[in-house]
Amino acid sequence: MNPLFGTMRAPANVIFGEGQRFGLGIVTAQIGRRALICTDERLGASKELQEMLGSLHETGVETKVSTHTLPELPSASIEQCLAFASAFDPDVVIGIGGGSCMDMAKLVSLLLAHGGPASQFYGELKVPGPILPVIAIPTTAGTGSEVTPVAVMADESRDLKVGISSPYLIPHIAICDPELTLTCPPELTAISGADALTHAIEAFTAVQHPRTPTLPHERVFVGKNLMSDQFALAAISALSEFLPRAVRDGSDREARSMVMYGSLCAGLAFGAAGTAAAHAIQYPIGALTHTAHGLGVAALMPYVMAYNAPSCAGSLAEIAKAMGAQGTDVQALAEESIVRVRALLAEIGIPSTLAGLGLKAIDLPWVSEQSMLSARLVNNNPRPLQAADMAEILEDAFRGRLRDTQPSNA
Repeated sequence: MNPLFGTMRAPANVIFGEGQRFGLGIVTAQIGRRALICTDERLGASKELQEMLGSLHETGVETKVSTHTLPELPSASIEQCLAFASAFDPDVVIGIGGGSCMDMAKLVSLLLAHGGPASQFYGELKVPGPILPVIAIPTTAGTGSEVTPVAVMADESRDLKVGISSPYLIPHIAICDPELTLTCPPELTAISGADALTHAIEAFTAVQHPRTPTLPHERVFVGKNLMSDQFALAAISALSEFLPRAVRDGSDREARSMVMYGSLCAGLAFGAAGTAAAHAIQYPIGALTHTAHGLGVAALMPYVMAYNAPSCAGSLAEIAKAMGAQGTDVQALAEESIVRVRALLAEIGIPSTLAGLGLKAIDLPWVSEQSMLSARLVNNNPRPLQAADMAEILEDAFRGRLRDTQPSNA
């Protein structure tokens, strides 16, 4: 049995609560005097951004606002923002918005510090040293990018989304103000929250790697561990109770706060443990269907859980309990976890099949092949995955067929 082991990857300072965005000027002035703001066009014209700029100006911080962020963060938009920022010479970068805005801040900070092209940093542990300090302020509750060591972008030359993973990418400060999510529409609330739920589930069920002294230094994502487990369960509990409420009534402040808390906890969980098969499969599906990342991983999650059940029934049982299930029968609770996750996703409007995302049956072999290329995610899955296994998961998820979850030796 592996000894107790834990790794926590987190910002130097995490600030959570309604109204905390008004402290932006105070925390920024402690680390820099010239702040580049990375956001999108909608937020760039918002009252909330003007309020935050006022906070910065009150503390003597000079600002320049880039609204170059586009959905899915194409490489061209990063290059535009970088050119925009270079003459300003910022000493701190602030990402305000959804995951793409925060990832823009991370990537521009990286490229300002170390130069391009971005492709030299693709993968894990390729960033050679510290980047400009980043302050991340989410306006949706889902990606967890405000606390994670990863940034995702769309490489248009490869027609694929790619990731850069390094502890150096973790924002220096995260300010999580649930009031910024009050205007988030129901569909985006659901997709973002479902994304956070998959982060937490995959982190909690991730493989346990051998607990060597070099593990946290050789991998950004170290697999299931003592510390990530606590955040994952907190996220699952909060999201299962409050996400449907936030989708039904966006003005429900308690629900908004708890969903943002769940997203934050999920980010802290997968920022150390990593994600697995559902995320590996979603990348090629997203490239084909152009559907939101959170929609794809959530649609896949029950089928990945069913495949993994023989190898992680105990973890699935704990997930069921975090969602309110009672009982002591591990196998029954493991099955209940899948039932509850599927019901929750259906309640908030997530499609139950890949066909519902617009994927075509003819594309399943290509998706299976491409999914296996995400070695980091495939190797983090609790149950080993071969090409035939991946193809079977995809077929199940396309047809809406849940497999038997009994252990193979039962």
